[in-house]
Amino acid sequence: MNRNNTDNSGKPSQQVYYISLIITFIIVAWAIFAQTNFTNTANYLLNSLTNNFGWAYLLSMSIFVVFAIVLAFSKYGDIKLGPDDSKPDYSTSSWFAMLFGAGMGVGLVFWGVAEPISHYIAPPTGIQPGSVEAADFAMKSSFMHWGIHPWANYSIIGLALAYFQFRKGKPGLISSIFEPLIGEKAVNGFWGKLIDIFAVFATVAG
Repeated sequence: MNRNNTDNSGKPSQQVYYISLIITFIIVAWAIFAQTNFTNTANYLLNSLTNNFGWAYLLSMSIFVVFAIVLAFSKYGDIKLGPDDSKPDYSTSSWFAMLFGAGMGVGLVFWGVAEPISHYIAPPTGIQPGSVEAADFAMKSSFMHWGIHPWANYSIIGLALAYFQFRKGKPGLISSIFEPLIGEKAVNGFWGKLIDIFAVFATVAG
Protein backbone atom coordinates (compact mmCIF):
# COMPACT_ATOMS: atom_id res chain seq x y z
CA MET A 1 0.00 0.00 0.00
CA ASN A 2 2.95 2.32 0.54
CA ARG A 3 3.55 4.53 -2.47
CA ASN A 4 5.63 7.54 -3.38
CA ASN A 5 2.49 9.68 -3.17
CA THR A 6 1.92 8.63 0.44
CA ASP A 7 3.83 8.35 3.68
CA ASN A 8 3.94 5.18 5.75
CA SER A 9 0.44 5.84 7.12
CA GLY A 10 -1.10 6.03 3.65
CA LYS A 11 -1.61 9.79 3.85
CA PRO A 12 -0.68 12.08 0.93
CA SER A 13 3.04 12.83 0.71
CA GLN A 14 4.46 16.09 2.00
CA GLN A 15 5.32 17.02 -1.58
CA VAL A 16 1.67 16.88 -2.62
CA TYR A 17 0.60 18.67 0.57
CA TYR A 18 3.05 21.57 0.39
CA ILE A 19 2.75 22.17 -3.35
CA SER A 20 -1.06 22.22 -3.03
CA LEU A 21 -0.75 24.58 -0.05
CA ILE A 22 1.57 26.96 -1.92
CA ILE A 23 -0.69 27.06 -4.99
CA THR A 24 -3.72 27.75 -2.79
CA PHE A 25 -1.95 30.56 -0.91
CA ILE A 26 -0.79 32.16 -4.17
CA ILE A 27 -4.32 32.21 -5.55
CA VAL A 28 -5.77 33.51 -2.26
CA ALA A 29 -3.13 36.25 -2.17
CA TRP A 30 -3.93 37.12 -5.79
CA ALA A 31 -7.62 37.43 -4.91
CA ILE A 32 -6.87 39.64 -1.89
CA PHE A 33 -4.26 42.00 -3.33
CA ALA A 34 -5.40 42.19 -6.97
CA GLN A 35 -9.15 41.82 -6.70
CA THR A 36 -10.09 43.42 -10.01
CA ASN A 37 -7.56 41.42 -12.00
CA PHE A 38 -8.53 38.21 -10.22
CA THR A 39 -12.24 38.82 -10.80
CA ASN A 40 -11.75 39.61 -14.49
CA THR A 41 -9.56 36.55 -15.00
CA ALA A 42 -11.95 34.26 -13.12
CA ASN A 43 -14.94 35.56 -15.07
CA TYR A 44 -13.09 35.16 -18.37
CA LEU A 45 -12.14 31.56 -17.57
CA LEU A 46 -15.66 30.75 -16.36
CA ASN A 47 -17.30 32.23 -19.46
CA SER A 48 -14.80 30.54 -21.78
CA LEU A 49 -15.30 27.14 -20.17
CA THR A 50 -19.08 27.55 -20.10
CA ASN A 51 -19.36 28.70 -23.71
CA ASN A 52 -16.93 26.14 -25.14
CA PHE A 53 -17.40 23.12 -22.90
CA GLY A 54 -20.82 23.58 -21.30
CA TRP A 55 -22.28 20.97 -23.64
CA ALA A 56 -19.59 18.47 -22.59
CA TYR A 57 -20.37 19.08 -18.92
CA LEU A 58 -24.10 18.48 -19.41
CA LEU A 59 -23.49 15.42 -21.58
CA SER A 60 -21.03 13.88 -19.12
CA MET A 61 -23.47 14.36 -16.24
CA SER A 62 -26.16 12.49 -18.19
CA ILE A 63 -23.67 9.75 -19.08
CA PHE A 64 -22.85 9.38 -15.38
CA VAL A 65 -26.55 8.84 -14.63
CA VAL A 66 -26.86 6.06 -17.21
CA PHE A 67 -23.55 4.50 -16.17
CA ALA A 68 -24.50 4.51 -12.47
CA ILE A 69 -27.86 2.85 -13.17
CA VAL A 70 -26.31 0.21 -15.43
CA LEU A 71 -23.58 -0.43 -12.86
CA ALA A 72 -26.09 -0.83 -10.04
CA PHE A 73 -28.24 -3.39 -11.84
CA SER A 74 -25.44 -5.32 -13.57
CA LYS A 75 -23.28 -8.08 -12.10
CA TYR A 76 -20.79 -5.43 -11.01
CA GLY A 77 -23.35 -4.04 -8.60
CA ASP A 78 -22.82 -7.12 -6.41
CA ILE A 79 -19.09 -6.51 -5.91
CA LYS A 80 -18.36 -5.78 -2.26
CA LEU A 81 -16.37 -2.67 -1.38
CA GLY A 82 -14.15 -4.76 0.86
CA PRO A 83 -13.04 -8.36 1.38
CA ASP A 84 -15.42 -11.09 0.23
CA ASP A 85 -16.22 -12.08 3.82
CA SER A 86 -16.89 -8.52 5.02
CA LYS A 87 -20.29 -7.39 6.31
CA PRO A 88 -21.85 -3.91 6.05
CA ASP A 89 -21.66 -1.82 9.21
CA TYR A 90 -25.09 -0.25 8.63
CA SER A 91 -28.33 -1.11 6.88
CA THR A 92 -29.15 0.22 3.41
CA SER A 93 -31.63 2.74 4.83
CA SER A 94 -29.04 4.00 7.34
CA TRP A 95 -26.42 4.37 4.62
CA PHE A 96 -28.92 6.27 2.46
CA ALA A 97 -29.81 8.62 5.32
CA MET A 98 -26.17 9.33 6.15
CA LEU A 99 -25.17 9.86 2.52
CA PHE A 100 -28.15 12.13 1.87
CA GLY A 101 -27.57 14.16 5.04
CA ALA A 102 -23.83 14.53 4.44
CA GLY A 103 -24.04 14.88 0.67
CA MET A 104 -26.61 17.61 0.22
CA GLY A 105 -28.97 17.75 3.19
CA VAL A 106 -28.23 21.30 4.37
CA GLY A 107 -27.54 22.64 0.87
CA LEU A 108 -30.81 21.28 -0.47
CA VAL A 109 -32.81 22.91 2.34
CA PHE A 110 -31.47 26.35 1.40
CA TRP A 111 -30.68 26.18 -2.31
CA GLY A 112 -33.66 23.99 -3.16
CA VAL A 113 -35.73 27.17 -2.79
CA ALA A 114 -33.15 29.93 -3.26
CA GLU A 115 -31.65 28.67 -6.52
CA PRO A 116 -34.82 28.53 -8.66
CA ILE A 117 -35.90 31.93 -7.31
CA SER A 118 -32.47 33.38 -8.09
CA HIS A 119 -32.49 32.03 -11.65
CA TYR A 120 -36.08 33.21 -12.13
CA ILE A 121 -35.28 36.77 -11.02
CA ALA A 122 -31.84 37.02 -12.65
CA PRO A 123 -31.56 34.49 -15.50
CA PRO A 124 -28.63 34.40 -17.95
CA THR A 125 -28.32 36.94 -20.74
CA GLY A 126 -30.99 36.49 -23.38
CA ILE A 127 -33.81 35.44 -21.04
CA GLN A 128 -36.31 37.98 -19.73
CA PRO A 129 -36.42 38.02 -15.89
CA GLY A 130 -39.74 36.83 -14.50
CA SER A 131 -40.82 35.31 -17.81
CA VAL A 132 -42.03 31.79 -18.58
CA GLU A 133 -38.64 31.08 -20.15
CA ALA A 134 -36.92 32.20 -16.95
CA ALA A 135 -39.13 29.90 -14.88
CA ASP A 136 -38.39 27.00 -17.20
CA PHE A 137 -34.64 27.66 -17.03
CA ALA A 138 -34.78 28.04 -13.23
CA MET A 139 -36.44 24.67 -12.68
CA LYS A 140 -34.24 22.84 -15.19
CA SER A 141 -31.08 24.24 -13.63
CA SER A 142 -32.23 23.39 -10.11
CA PHE A 143 -33.05 19.81 -11.04
CA MET A 144 -29.68 19.50 -12.77
CA HIS A 145 -27.86 20.75 -9.64
CA TRP A 146 -29.96 19.01 -6.97
CA GLY A 147 -31.61 16.07 -8.71
CA ILE A 148 -30.30 12.67 -9.73
CA HIS A 149 -27.40 14.01 -11.82
CA PRO A 150 -25.13 15.14 -8.96
CA TRP A 151 -25.88 11.91 -7.08
CA ALA A 152 -24.68 9.89 -10.05
CA ASN A 153 -21.54 12.03 -10.18
CA TYR A 154 -20.86 11.53 -6.46
CA SER A 155 -21.54 7.81 -6.78
CA ILE A 156 -19.07 7.19 -9.59
CA ILE A 157 -16.23 9.02 -7.83
CA GLY A 158 -17.10 7.55 -4.43
CA LEU A 159 -17.34 4.01 -5.78
CA ALA A 160 -14.03 4.32 -7.60
CA LEU A 161 -12.25 5.56 -4.47
CA ALA A 162 -13.88 2.94 -2.26
CA TYR A 163 -13.17 0.10 -4.68
CA PHE A 164 -9.45 0.78 -4.95
CA GLN A 165 -9.01 1.56 -1.25
CA PHE A 166 -11.11 -1.16 0.39
CA ARG A 167 -11.09 -3.81 -2.31
CA LYS A 168 -7.59 -3.40 -3.77
CA GLY A 169 -5.80 -2.01 -0.71
CA LYS A 170 -4.63 1.16 -2.46
CA PRO A 171 -4.26 4.56 -0.76
CA GLY A 172 -7.44 6.63 -0.64
CA LEU A 173 -6.20 9.07 -3.28
CA ILE A 174 -7.68 10.19 -6.58
CA SER A 175 -4.50 9.04 -8.31
CA SER A 176 -5.24 5.44 -7.27
CA ILE A 177 -8.24 5.43 -9.61
CA PHE A 178 -5.97 6.02 -12.61
CA GLU A 179 -3.64 3.08 -11.99
CA PRO A 180 -5.40 0.77 -14.51
CA LEU A 181 -5.21 3.55 -17.12
CA ILE A 182 -1.66 4.88 -16.77
CA GLY A 183 0.04 2.11 -14.83
CA GLU A 184 1.47 1.76 -11.34
CA LYS A 185 4.79 3.40 -12.21
CA ALA A 186 3.15 6.58 -13.51
CA VAL A 187 0.76 6.74 -10.56
CA ASN A 188 3.65 6.35 -8.12
CA GLY A 189 5.64 9.08 -9.85
CA PHE A 190 5.16 12.54 -11.31
CA TRP A 191 1.76 11.97 -12.88
CA GLY A 192 0.27 10.56 -9.69
CA LYS A 193 1.46 13.57 -7.70
CA LEU A 194 0.12 15.92 -10.37
CA ILE A 195 -3.29 14.23 -10.25
CA ASP A 196 -3.43 14.48 -6.44
CA ILE A 197 -2.33 18.13 -6.46
CA PHE A 198 -5.02 18.94 -9.00
CA ALA A 199 -7.59 17.04 -6.90
CA VAL A 200 -6.67 19.03 -3.79
CA PHE A 201 -6.86 22.33 -5.66
CA ALA A 202 -10.19 21.40 -7.29
CA THR A 203 -11.62 20.51 -3.88
CA VAL A 204 -10.45 23.77 -2.30
CA ALA A 205 -11.55 25.90 -5.27
CA GLY A 206 -14.91 24.16 -5.59
